[in-house]
Amino acid sequence: MSVGATLMRVNVLFRRHLWTFLDPPSRTIHASCALFAGHNKWSKVKHIKGPKDMARSRLFQKLSMMIRLAVKEGGPNPELNTNLANIIEQCRSKSMPKTSIEGAISSGDKSKSTFQFFEARGPGGSSLLIEILTDNTKRTSQEIRRILNKYRGLLAEGVRHNFEKKGIIVVGTKDQAGNPISSEQALELAIEAGAEDVQEEEDEDEKMTLKFICSVPTLRQVREKLDTLGLCSHSVSLEFIPTVIAQLSDEEMDQASQLLEALRDCEDVVRVYDNIA
Repeated sequence: MSVGATLMRVNVLFRRHLWTFLDPPSRTIHASCALFAGHNKWSKVKHIKGPKDMARSRLFQKLSMMIRLAVKEGGPNPELNTNLANIIEQCRSKSMPKTSIEGAISSGDKSKSTFQFFEARGPGGSSLLIEILTDNTKRTSQEIRRILNKYRGLLAEGVRHNFEKKGIIVVGTKDQAGNPISSEQALELAIEAGAEDVQEEEDEDEKMTLKFICSVPTLRQVREKLDTLGLCSHSVSLEFIPTVIAQLSDEEMDQASQLLEALRDCEDVVRVYDNIA
C-alpha cells in the first residue's frame, strides 16, 4: 500500500472514531501527518549510532545530565519533583545502573552548572532547540557556534515559537497480553486516554514504539489511563514538539543528520529538538 493510501486510510479511521467517541465541543485528537510514519528516511538518519558500547555510554551520560537538570529545577526528591521521577523511570527502562542514577541525583543537588537554551536554524531553514547544562558558559557557546558554522547552521532568535512543550508517554507496540496494536486501536486508545496525538517511532534500539502526546498537566493522568487500558509504558517525559514542520531535500537531510549528531556528541548538550519531517 502506498504512503498516500495509508495516510488516507488513517484519516478516514480517525474521523470515524472521533465522531464515535466525542461530541462537539469536546477535546479533539489531532492526527498529524507524522502519524505512523516511523519508517520514513528522517526516522532512520536522526538516530545515527556508533558502536553499541559507545552509544550506551553516551545515552547514560545524557540521562545523567537530564537528572542533574531536573534536580536543579525541582529538587532531589522524586516524590516532590515529577520531572525527576519521570527521568528516573526512563533511566530504569534503559537499564541504567542504580548507583549511576543515585550519583547523578547527588551531584545535581550540588552542581554549579547553569542551564541554557540555544535557538538555531539548521539546513533547509529547519528549527533547532538545544538544551545545555554547563559549568562554563563561554566555552559551551563557542563550541555550539563552531558546530553550527561547520554544518550550515546558525543561532537565531524566535525559533522557540515553532515548538510547544508537551507530555510524552512511550509505549510498546504490543499490549500487556502480547497482542500487536494496530493503527486503528492506537487512535481509539489515544482518544479514550485523553491524549492529543499518537505517533509511531523508532527508539534508540531501532524498535518501533507508540508515542502518545498530551498536554503537560494531564501527563500523569494519561499515562495511568494507558496502563489501565493494557498498554506497556516504557517512559514518560516532557518534550518540545514542533508546530511548524520543515521539509528538506536529500542533500539537506544528510547535512541536518551530521549537524544533529555533532551537537548530541557535545558533552554539554542535554537534548536537541528539531522540526524536520
